Amino acid sequence: MSCYDALAPWYDSLTGDVPYGAIADFYESVFSADGGEFRLLLDLCCGTGSMTWELAGRGYEMIAADRSVDMLMQAQAKQGPCRVQPLFLCQAAEGLDLYGTVDAAVCCLDGFNYISAEKLAEVFRRLHLFIRPGGLLLFDIRTPDFLRSLDGQIFVDEKEDVLCLWRADFDEDSSALVYGMDLFTKHGTLWERSEEEHVEYAHTPETLCALLEQAGFDNVRQRVDGPQGEAGRLYIIARRNENG
Repeated sequence: MSCYDALAPWYDSLTGDVPYGAIADFYESVFSADGGEFRLLLDLCCGTGSMTWELAGRGYEMIAADRSVDMLMQAQAKQGPCRVQPLFLCQAAEGLDLYGTVDAAVCCLDGFNYISAEKLAEVFRRLHLFIRPGGLLLFDIRTPDFLRSLDGQIFVDEKEDVLCLWRADFDEDSSALVYGMDLFTKHGTLWERSEEEHVEYAHTPETLCALLEQAGFDNVRQRVDGPQGEAGRLYIIARRNENG
């Protein structure tokens, strides 16, 4: 089973409650507090590009990367009022390869939980390479406790022409939440069933902060007061050091 294949065309309609505007407000508050100049941003693991287009509409020049061709097709099909059209790249986080540096990189909606532990160091190394000295990295994760709390639960998301059923199981051996997804989509009078499997890894904040510092980031800090913080979403902010 694949991840974000059949789901891609329906992702936005099934996640209409995501507060992209509030998350963008949070990012901008961090930029403002930093006092630096932030014009060119990277949206890592951009998915269908909703955050990319939100920030582009606020005047930022955007580069967006995701490993899923299907999700990127949805992102590129969108349009919005912006000064410069976003550049979308089909790249995995651990294979990030930009043409130059960006002022900041963001990654929303627990994108880092989809990166396995053995790939994290390489992801941070590449982000350190492509964020300018003094630039910022902002991302969020679902905490290990939150992911464990989903173990054994079944969830249903339903719209007029799509029904998504997913079952969550936490695997202690791999420290990961594995959930199988059944997607039923309506085509005329018939329904088509598709299956996907998603895995979110339970990274501890302490591990992430240590890896960031090893990669050359400093001023690493955690915030629980961002959007959806009450639902186990932890924000991590780090600065790319000035000297290395």
